[in-house]
Amino acid sequence: MKKIFNVLMIAAAGLFITTSCGSPKKMAESAEEVSVSCNPQVLEVIAGNIKADVTVTFPEDFFHPKAIVEMVPVLVYNGGETALDPVMLQGEDVTENYEVVPELGGTVNKTFNFEYVEGVENSHLELRMTVIHKENRIPFTAPYKVADGANTTYMLVKTDGSLAYAPDAYQAIIPEQNETQILYLINSATVRPSQLRSDEIKAFQEFLASIKADERRELVSTDIVAYASPDGKEDFNAELSAKRAKTASDAFNKKINNKDIAIETTVNTTNVDEDWDGFKALVSNSNIEDRDLILRVLEMYSDPAVREREIKNMSQVYTVLKKDILPELRRARFIANVEFTNYTNDELVALVNDNIEILDEEALLRAGSLLKDANQKVTVYQKAVEKFNSDRAKINLGVAYLALNKNAEAEQALAGVADKGNTYYNNAAGVVELRKGNNDAAVAAFNKSGLKEAQYNLAVVDILNGKYADAASKLNGADSFNEALVNILNGNLSAASNILADAQCQCKNYLKAIIAARQGDVEAAKAALEIASKDEALAARAENDIEFAKIR
Repeated sequence: MKKIFNVLMIAAAGLFITTSCGSPKKMAESAEEVSVSCNPQVLEVIAGNIKADVTVTFPEDFFHPKAIVEMVPVLVYNGGETALDPVMLQGEDVTENYEVVPELGGTVNKTFNFEYVEGVENSHLELRMTVIHKENRIPFTAPYKVADGANTTYMLVKTDGSLAYAPDAYQAIIPEQNETQILYLINSATVRPSQLRSDEIKAFQEFLASIKADERRELVSTDIVAYASPDGKEDFNAELSAKRAKTASDAFNKKINNKDIAIETTVNTTNVDEDWDGFKALVSNSNIEDRDLILRVLEMYSDPAVREREIKNMSQVYTVLKKDILPELRRARFIANVEFTNYTNDELVALVNDNIEILDEEALLRAGSLLKDANQKVTVYQKAVEKFNSDRAKINLGVAYLALNKNAEAEQALAGVADKGNTYYNNAAGVVELRKGNNDAAVAAFNKSGLKEAQYNLAVVDILNGKYADAASKLNGADSFNEALVNILNGNLSAASNILADAQCQCKNYLKAIIAARQGDVEAAKAALEIASKDEALAARAENDIEFAKIR
């Protein structure tokens, strides 16, 4: 009787094992008992990659100890599917080297990465499982749908680049000077009549007279500066230079600016007691044998008396100075300060069409900045390159070509720039590389630039690389499409909405539709999408964009 009882107990135990562990076939038929989840539930493309963190939980008594499960992640999309290498799991009694799932159940965590291909915008990720036991392959009754996908919003980034033209140095008002001088005899403050009849004085008078007939020039003031040469006693020279200032002023008012010229101007009269600056300039430009020695004396001593003594000690040199240098310093200068009113913006634009040849480089560069039409800009900058061959003209010609999307022409124009360290050159050269897809070369150029536009362009590369926080810091304050986009990518919908508040164009309304859809505002999303869909490319995108899955 006891034997029979033991046999029955063993049979019961065997029946329990068979019932609890099931069979490989039973595993495949009980697929609904396996729990599968994914983070994120909506897949996202980041830097051309789709990452899915998948968790699979097998319940207790599900996994047969002698079974193997082949788990294949498959991204199914319009036009095809992409399957990754299978993940192999094994029961406790299998002798392979796969990850073990015990009879008591267990959780398997796997990260899957898919490369972006066209069509994944409307896709889903599924796990296809097959039980392998001995020579048999038993597919699960149905694949597990793990996640939907894939969000490609970052691909909306504008990659045409922020452009920056090299600045001009055009002046609306240009200061000019015209001057002449009279010379005095040694120790004298008397203006000699012959000095007032010189050709230089006559030319100065003609200039003053011409100002009255010149609509663009205005005489704003006249400076009279009288000097004494730096020889003799200091107090005597101070008194002498003051007397010369008085007689020079009288001569200007009575003889130079006479009734025939009659220019009304403020006259500023000053005097310089001893003209050491003039002395140094004349010596520096002379061929005097001991020129360098004299200049060293001026550098070594600041006291006028010491300077004079040391120079006089060089007796032979001083004889030359008395004859060739010092007489030129006994003088009074007449300086006319004039303001030239340059061409107005309207005049510059008109001259581009009517008489472009008269424009100098700065005028051409300013005219180019005023023109709205990029083709006209090209014409102006081509003329600037032709006439002046400057780096700024070549850079701006390249930028104008970039504005027209003529990338090959832009690259050719920029190739002629001599200063490859120029900040404006590097931004333009970086845009060329960015448009060619050479992101590393683009980044290198933008880093050399330092312009705010270069920072905006670096942010484009950050977005393409999935570095959204870095991009946001570079775009802060740009008030651009890309800044709004990166705020959306960072989940900062409020900041993005502020940037897009007054948006009218289709592309920005597409972003407004994304924001509204994420906030669950169906009506606002549809209204913005209606505007955006006037662009055929955006309309086609919207049909498969998972951003709008809940409002269709």
